[in-house]
Amino acid sequence: MNTQKQIAFKKQLQKAGISIIEERIAATLQLMNNAQEAANSESKSSAGDKYETSRAMNHLQKDMYASQLAANKRELAALMNINCGSIATVIGKGCYVQTKKTGFFIAAGLGKITVNDIVVYLLSPNAPLSQLLFTKSISDSFLFNKEQLMIDLFY
Repeated sequence: MNTQKQIAFKKQLQKAGISIIEERIAATLQLMNNAQEAANSESKSSAGDKYETSRAMNHLQKDMYASQLAANKRELAALMNINCGSIATVIGKGCYVQTKKTGFFIAAGLGKITVNDIVVYLLSPNAPLSQLLFTKSISDSFLFNKEQLMIDLFY
């Protein structure tokens, strides 16, 4: 794979990650709105304590979703700031690491995806595995899912 294709693949991975986070943001916004509507539509009954408790629970739920929304927005901003337009000389943020079995893209902790029939794990730069990969180079090996993997290339 030439340099242009490597850069294009990293940008494709970044775009896939952005799409995942944007879907999470949309879902979280919907859940927040549902919790707010539930709190607003709660009708006061003769059992006032039940009304207040239910309303408070809906507000707590909305606050939890607001926290998730903020975390997703931070992760989206961090992913969008990753430079995928160059080839790495050492493993770091925005780097794609390839082994015989799988690949790792160090940009955002979003889990396992498949792109172009290649299984890729999207890792947060702060994840322990990312930190371990930062110290490695081609032909170095590391343990992942109880299996010893060797780095074939990175870019």
